[in-house]
Amino acid sequence: MPVAWKVVLVDDHKLVRAGVKAELADSVNVVGEAEDVSEAIDIICDTKPDVVLLDVHLPSGTGADVILAVLKAGVETKFLALSVSDDPADVIAVIRAGARGYVTKAIAGEDLVDAVVRIAEGDAVFSPRLAGFVIDAFSASVVQPHDPELDLLSPREQEVMRLLARGYAYKEIARRLTISIKTVETHASAVLRKLQVSNRNELTRWASKHKIV
Repeated sequence: MPVAWKVVLVDDHKLVRAGVKAELADSVNVVGEAEDVSEAIDIICDTKPDVVLLDVHLPSGTGADVILAVLKAGVETKFLALSVSDDPADVIAVIRAGARGYVTKAIAGEDLVDAVVRIAEGDAVFSPRLAGFVIDAFSASVVQPHDPELDLLSPREQEVMRLLARGYAYKEIARRLTISIKTVETHASAVLRKLQVSNRNELTRWASKHKIV
């Protein structure tokens, strides 16, 4: 297998990057590493790799933040998410942002190499169980009509609502969406008011009833 494809690794754990780099060393050319959002954006824009292998949760934001910023900068590359998380919300968020695939860190070394090469060659790659999340989510977005109540919320309020309904604390929501806790509180209040629910428990029941979580 030729050592031709240029790859950037984005993960906030140095040992994880070292292990992944060792697995990929004989098959691709790792041209850069980053551990947070801003560093990742700079390195990707500078090196213009064929594939970016990135975690979905970073200290200063998310993998989706990296993807959107790089796309906005006009850099053409392909993204493969590599994470410990198999949370459907994480999978869908990064795929909607533009990733071509998503695999978990339980993947075998040789399978990871194969996934990176396939992504570089234009394929889409998913761990078997995660592929179902993507199919279900995008099928639902095509065939289901708009929910009049959900349409009352702005896109950001919908993001906050989904995380609230899943039980995330304000601090975690702020980190995931890269906004302040105060802004989360403001959006949360607007969500409860617009959906006419009194608290998080009622919101969770509302979201479950509407098949949102």
